[in-house]
Amino acid sequence: MSDSTRPRILLLGSQGQLGYELRRSLRPLGELVAAARKPEPGERAVDLTDHAGLAQLIRDVRPAVVVNAGAYTLVDQAEKEPDLAAAINAVAPGVIQATAREMGAAAVHYSTDYVFDGSGSEPRDEAAATAPLSAYGTTKRAGEEAIENAGGAYVVLRTSWVYGVHGVNFVKKILKLARDRELLRIVADQVGAPTTAGFLADSTAHILTRSAQPWSESLAAARGIYHACCGGDTSWYGFTCAIVERARRAGLPLAVKSIEPITSAEFPTPARRPLNSRLSCRRLSERFGITPPGWEAALDETLPRILKEEFGV
Repeated sequence: MSDSTRPRILLLGSQGQLGYELRRSLRPLGELVAAARKPEPGERAVDLTDHAGLAQLIRDVRPAVVVNAGAYTLVDQAEKEPDLAAAINAVAPGVIQATAREMGAAAVHYSTDYVFDGSGSEPRDEAAATAPLSAYGTTKRAGEEAIENAGGAYVVLRTSWVYGVHGVNFVKKILKLARDRELLRIVADQVGAPTTAGFLADSTAHILTRSAQPWSESLAAARGIYHACCGGDTSWYGFTCAIVERARRAGLPLAVKSIEPITSAEFPTPARRPLNSRLSCRRLSERFGITPPGWEAALDETLPRILKEEFGV
Protein backbone atom coordinates (compact mmCIF):
# COMPACT_ATOMS: atom_id res chain seq x y z
CA MET A 1 0.00 0.00 0.00
CA SER A 2 1.46 3.37 -1.00
CA ASP A 3 1.67 6.34 1.37
CA SER A 4 -1.00 8.10 -0.69
CA THR A 5 -3.56 5.44 0.27
CA ARG A 6 -2.41 4.76 3.84
CA PRO A 7 -3.99 6.72 6.71
CA ARG A 8 -1.86 9.65 7.81
CA ILE A 9 -0.86 9.78 11.47
CA LEU A 10 0.37 13.04 13.01
CA LEU A 11 2.54 12.37 16.08
CA LEU A 12 3.13 15.40 18.31
CA GLY A 13 5.97 15.25 20.82
CA SER A 14 7.97 12.71 18.83
CA GLN A 15 11.23 13.37 20.73
CA GLY A 16 9.94 12.57 24.24
CA GLN A 17 10.23 9.18 25.93
CA LEU A 18 6.69 8.26 24.89
CA GLY A 19 7.05 9.80 21.45
CA TYR A 20 10.20 7.74 20.88
CA GLU A 21 8.23 4.52 21.42
CA LEU A 22 5.24 5.76 19.45
CA ARG A 23 7.40 6.33 16.39
CA ARG A 24 8.13 2.60 16.50
CA SER A 25 4.59 1.38 17.21
CA LEU A 26 2.70 3.71 14.85
CA ARG A 27 4.91 3.54 11.77
CA PRO A 28 3.44 0.22 10.51
CA LEU A 29 -0.11 1.61 10.73
CA GLY A 30 0.11 4.42 8.22
CA GLU A 31 2.06 7.37 6.88
CA LEU A 32 3.67 8.79 10.02
CA VAL A 33 4.27 12.53 10.22
CA ALA A 34 6.33 13.27 13.34
CA ALA A 35 6.52 16.72 14.92
CA ALA A 36 8.55 18.01 17.86
CA ARG A 37 9.73 21.23 19.47
CA LYS A 38 13.26 20.33 18.37
CA PRO A 39 12.61 18.16 15.33
CA GLU A 40 15.07 15.75 13.77
CA PRO A 41 15.64 15.85 10.00
CA GLY A 42 12.46 14.80 8.24
CA GLU A 43 10.21 15.85 11.13
CA ARG A 44 7.97 18.90 11.43
CA ALA A 45 8.43 21.65 14.01
CA VAL A 46 5.67 22.26 16.54
CA ASP A 47 5.37 24.55 19.55
CA LEU A 48 2.47 23.58 21.82
CA THR A 49 2.38 27.13 23.23
CA ASP A 50 1.75 28.52 19.72
CA HIS A 51 -1.87 27.47 19.51
CA ALA A 52 -2.57 29.11 16.15
CA GLY A 53 0.49 27.44 14.65
CA LEU A 54 -0.51 24.13 16.20
CA ALA A 55 -3.95 24.28 14.61
CA GLN A 56 -2.42 25.24 11.26
CA LEU A 57 -0.04 22.27 11.38
CA ILE A 58 -2.98 19.90 11.80
CA ARG A 59 -4.82 21.57 8.91
CA ASP A 60 -1.72 21.34 6.71
CA VAL A 61 -1.02 17.67 7.48
CA ARG A 62 -4.68 16.60 7.25
CA PRO A 63 -4.19 13.45 9.35
CA ALA A 64 -6.64 10.64 9.97
CA VAL A 65 -5.55 10.70 13.61
CA VAL A 66 -3.48 13.01 15.81
CA VAL A 67 -1.50 11.31 18.58
CA ASN A 68 -0.51 13.93 21.14
CA ALA A 69 2.49 12.78 23.19
CA GLY A 70 3.60 16.34 23.95
CA ALA A 71 3.26 17.61 27.51
CA TYR A 72 4.78 19.78 30.23
CA THR A 73 5.95 17.12 32.69
CA LEU A 74 8.19 19.04 35.14
CA VAL A 75 5.94 18.45 38.14
CA ASP A 76 7.77 20.66 40.65
CA GLN A 77 8.72 23.35 38.13
CA ALA A 78 5.04 23.69 37.20
CA GLU A 79 4.46 25.27 40.62
CA LYS A 80 6.65 28.16 39.42
CA GLU A 81 5.44 28.12 35.81
CA PRO A 82 1.70 27.40 36.00
CA ASP A 83 0.90 29.53 32.96
CA LEU A 84 3.42 27.72 30.77
CA ALA A 85 2.22 24.34 32.06
CA ALA A 86 -1.38 25.37 31.36
CA ALA A 87 -0.59 26.53 27.81
CA ILE A 88 0.85 23.08 27.00
CA ASN A 89 -1.22 20.75 29.17
CA ALA A 90 -4.59 22.52 29.37
CA VAL A 91 -5.05 24.71 26.29
CA ALA A 92 -3.14 22.81 23.59
CA PRO A 93 -5.13 19.54 23.96
CA GLY A 94 -8.37 21.46 23.44
CA VAL A 95 -6.93 23.14 20.33
CA ILE A 96 -5.75 19.78 19.01
CA GLN A 97 -9.10 18.13 19.61
CA ALA A 98 -11.15 20.99 18.18
CA THR A 99 -8.99 21.15 15.06
CA ALA A 100 -9.01 17.38 14.64
CA ARG A 101 -12.80 17.43 14.81
CA GLU A 102 -12.88 20.27 12.27
CA MET A 103 -10.71 18.20 9.91
CA GLY A 104 -12.72 15.00 10.41
CA ALA A 105 -9.85 13.35 12.30
CA ALA A 106 -9.61 11.39 15.52
CA ALA A 107 -7.10 12.01 18.33
CA VAL A 108 -5.33 10.13 21.10
CA HIS A 109 -4.19 12.03 24.20
CA TYR A 110 -2.41 11.06 27.42
CA SER A 111 -3.11 12.11 31.00
CA THR A 112 -1.98 11.23 34.50
CA ASP A 113 -2.83 9.78 37.89
CA TYR A 114 -1.98 13.24 39.29
CA VAL A 115 -5.54 14.36 38.47
CA PHE A 116 -6.56 12.53 41.68
CA ASP A 117 -5.92 13.48 45.30
CA GLY A 118 -4.50 10.08 46.22
CA SER A 119 -6.79 9.43 49.15
CA GLY A 120 -7.78 5.91 50.20
CA SER A 121 -6.13 2.71 49.08
CA GLU A 122 -8.41 1.28 46.35
CA PRO A 123 -7.74 1.60 42.60
CA ARG A 124 -9.71 4.41 40.99
CA ASP A 125 -11.77 3.93 37.88
CA GLU A 126 -12.46 6.54 35.21
CA ALA A 127 -15.65 7.78 36.92
CA ALA A 128 -13.88 8.63 40.20
CA ALA A 129 -13.91 12.26 41.26
CA THR A 130 -10.80 14.22 40.37
CA ALA A 131 -9.08 16.59 42.80
CA PRO A 132 -5.50 17.36 41.75
CA LEU A 133 -3.02 18.45 44.40
CA SER A 134 -0.54 20.28 42.16
CA ALA A 135 -0.33 22.76 39.31
CA TYR A 136 0.76 19.93 37.04
CA GLY A 137 -2.24 17.79 37.98
CA THR A 138 -4.57 20.77 37.67
CA THR A 139 -3.38 21.57 34.15
CA LYS A 140 -3.65 17.96 33.05
CA ARG A 141 -7.22 17.74 34.34
CA ALA A 142 -8.03 21.00 32.56
CA GLY A 143 -6.67 19.41 29.38
CA GLU A 144 -8.98 16.44 29.82
CA GLU A 145 -11.92 18.82 30.20
CA ALA A 146 -10.90 20.81 27.13
CA ILE A 147 -10.82 17.61 25.08
CA GLU A 148 -14.23 16.55 26.38
CA ASN A 149 -15.68 19.98 25.61
CA ALA A 150 -14.29 19.92 22.06
CA GLY A 151 -16.05 16.61 21.38
CA GLY A 152 -15.48 14.55 18.28
CA ALA A 153 -13.48 11.32 18.17
CA TYR A 154 -10.89 10.80 20.87
CA VAL A 155 -9.35 8.48 23.43
CA VAL A 156 -7.55 9.77 26.51
CA LEU A 157 -5.20 7.30 28.18
CA ARG A 158 -4.59 8.12 31.86
CA THR A 159 -1.41 6.51 33.10
CA SER A 160 1.09 6.54 35.97
CA TRP A 161 4.82 6.61 36.73
CA VAL A 162 6.00 6.45 33.11
CA TYR A 163 9.57 5.50 32.23
CA GLY A 164 11.34 4.24 29.14
CA VAL A 165 14.58 3.76 27.26
CA HIS A 166 14.59 7.30 25.88
CA GLY A 167 14.49 10.54 27.85
CA VAL A 168 14.82 11.44 31.53
CA ASN A 169 12.98 9.30 34.07
CA PHE A 170 13.01 7.78 37.56
CA VAL A 171 14.72 4.52 36.56
CA LYS A 172 17.70 6.29 35.00
CA LYS A 173 17.97 8.65 37.97
CA ILE A 174 18.04 5.75 40.44
CA LEU A 175 20.66 3.87 38.43
CA LYS A 176 22.95 6.90 38.40
CA LEU A 177 22.45 7.55 42.12
CA ALA A 178 23.08 3.89 42.93
CA ARG A 179 26.42 4.03 41.13
CA ASP A 180 27.55 7.06 43.17
CA ARG A 181 26.02 6.72 46.64
CA GLU A 182 26.15 4.08 49.35
CA LEU A 183 22.79 5.11 50.85
CA LEU A 184 19.53 5.90 49.04
CA ARG A 185 16.54 7.28 50.97
CA ILE A 186 13.37 6.71 48.94
CA VAL A 187 9.72 7.60 49.58
CA ALA A 188 7.71 4.53 50.60
CA ASP A 189 4.20 5.92 51.22
CA GLN A 190 3.33 6.79 47.61
CA VAL A 191 1.95 3.74 45.80
CA GLY A 192 1.23 3.24 42.13
CA ALA A 193 2.09 1.23 39.02
CA PRO A 194 5.36 1.95 37.20
CA THR A 195 4.42 1.93 33.52
CA THR A 196 6.65 1.66 30.50
CA ALA A 197 6.43 4.02 27.55
CA GLY A 198 6.57 0.89 25.39
CA PHE A 199 3.35 -0.45 26.89
CA LEU A 200 1.58 2.88 26.29
CA ALA A 201 2.83 3.04 22.72
CA ASP A 202 1.84 -0.54 21.99
CA SER A 203 -1.57 0.05 23.60
CA THR A 204 -2.09 3.07 21.35
CA ALA A 205 -1.22 1.03 18.26
CA HIS A 206 -3.51 -1.79 19.45
CA ILE A 207 -6.41 0.61 19.92
CA LEU A 208 -5.98 1.96 16.39
CA THR A 209 -5.50 -1.50 14.91
CA ARG A 210 -8.58 -2.85 16.69
CA SER A 211 -10.70 0.17 15.69
CA ALA A 212 -12.21 0.13 12.24
CA GLN A 213 -11.35 2.88 9.78
CA PRO A 214 -12.21 5.64 9.45
CA TRP A 215 -10.91 6.23 12.97
CA SER A 216 -13.04 9.35 13.17
CA GLU A 217 -16.09 7.09 13.37
CA SER A 218 -14.82 4.19 15.48
CA LEU A 219 -13.11 6.39 18.09
CA ALA A 220 -16.15 8.65 18.23
CA ALA A 221 -18.12 5.59 19.30
CA ALA A 222 -15.46 4.64 21.87
CA ARG A 223 -14.51 8.15 22.95
CA GLY A 224 -13.66 8.83 26.54
CA ILE A 225 -11.01 8.41 29.21
CA TYR A 226 -9.37 5.02 29.79
CA HIS A 227 -6.87 4.10 32.49
CA ALA A 228 -3.74 2.50 31.02
CA CYS A 229 -0.94 1.41 33.31
CA CYS A 230 0.98 -1.74 34.14
CA GLY A 231 -0.57 -4.24 36.53
CA GLY A 232 0.00 -4.49 40.26
CA ASP A 233 1.41 -1.76 42.45
CA THR A 234 4.44 -0.81 44.49
CA SER A 235 5.95 2.20 46.23
CA TRP A 236 8.82 4.32 44.93
CA TYR A 237 10.90 2.48 47.55
CA GLY A 238 9.79 -0.93 46.27
CA PHE A 239 10.40 0.15 42.69
CA THR A 240 13.89 1.33 43.61
CA CYS A 241 14.74 -1.97 45.30
CA ALA A 242 13.60 -3.85 42.19
CA ILE A 243 15.66 -1.61 39.88
CA VAL A 244 18.83 -1.93 41.97
CA GLU A 245 18.47 -5.71 42.42
CA ARG A 246 18.08 -6.29 38.67
CA ALA A 247 20.85 -3.87 37.73
CA ARG A 248 23.27 -5.56 40.14
CA ARG A 249 22.40 -8.99 38.71
CA ALA A 250 23.00 -7.61 35.22
CA GLY A 251 26.54 -6.60 36.18
CA LEU A 252 26.23 -2.81 36.56
CA PRO A 253 28.84 -1.69 39.13
CA LEU A 254 26.94 -0.11 42.03
CA ALA A 255 28.12 1.75 45.12
CA VAL A 256 24.81 1.53 46.98
CA LYS A 257 24.81 -0.63 50.10
CA SER A 258 21.51 0.38 51.72
CA ILE A 259 18.10 1.63 50.57
CA GLU A 260 16.11 3.30 53.33
CA PRO A 261 12.32 3.83 53.18
CA ILE A 262 11.11 7.30 54.17
CA THR A 263 7.80 9.18 54.20
CA SER A 264 6.72 11.94 51.87
CA ALA A 265 6.96 14.33 54.84
CA GLU A 266 10.66 13.47 55.12
CA PHE A 267 11.19 14.37 51.46
CA PRO A 268 9.19 17.56 50.87
CA THR A 269 8.78 18.74 47.28
CA PRO A 270 7.28 21.94 45.82
CA ALA A 271 4.40 19.92 44.32
CA ARG A 272 2.33 17.53 46.40
CA ARG A 273 2.10 13.98 45.06
CA PRO A 274 -0.88 11.64 45.51
CA LEU A 275 -0.19 8.86 48.00
CA ASN A 276 -2.52 6.43 46.23
CA SER A 277 -1.96 6.34 42.46
CA ARG A 278 -3.60 2.97 41.87
CA LEU A 279 -5.72 2.94 38.70
CA SER A 280 -8.21 0.31 37.55
CA CYS A 281 -7.67 -0.63 33.88
CA ARG A 282 -10.78 -2.78 33.59
CA ARG A 283 -12.48 -0.46 31.10
CA LEU A 284 -9.43 -0.55 28.80
CA SER A 285 -9.47 -4.34 28.88
CA GLU A 286 -13.20 -4.65 28.28
CA ARG A 287 -13.36 -2.13 25.41
CA PHE A 288 -10.10 -2.81 23.59
CA GLY A 289 -8.98 -6.24 24.83
CA ILE A 290 -5.75 -4.94 26.33
CA THR A 291 -4.33 -6.86 29.29
CA PRO A 292 -1.54 -4.82 30.92
CA PRO A 293 1.62 -6.66 31.91
CA GLY A 294 2.61 -6.67 35.57
CA TRP A 295 4.96 -3.83 36.45
CA GLU A 296 7.74 -6.27 37.38
CA ALA A 297 7.50 -8.13 34.06
CA ALA A 298 7.57 -4.78 32.24
CA LEU A 299 10.67 -3.78 34.20
CA ASP A 300 12.34 -7.09 33.31
CA GLU A 301 11.72 -6.35 29.64
CA THR A 302 12.72 -2.67 29.65
CA LEU A 303 15.61 -2.43 32.12
CA PRO A 304 18.09 -4.40 29.97
CA ARG A 305 17.48 -1.94 27.13
CA ILE A 306 18.10 1.00 29.48
CA LEU A 307 21.27 -0.57 30.86
CA LYS A 308 22.61 -1.17 27.37
CA GLU A 309 21.65 2.29 26.10
CA GLU A 310 22.85 4.28 29.11
CA PHE A 311 25.69 2.23 30.54
CA GLY A 312 26.75 -0.26 27.86
CA VAL A 313 25.91 -3.21 30.13
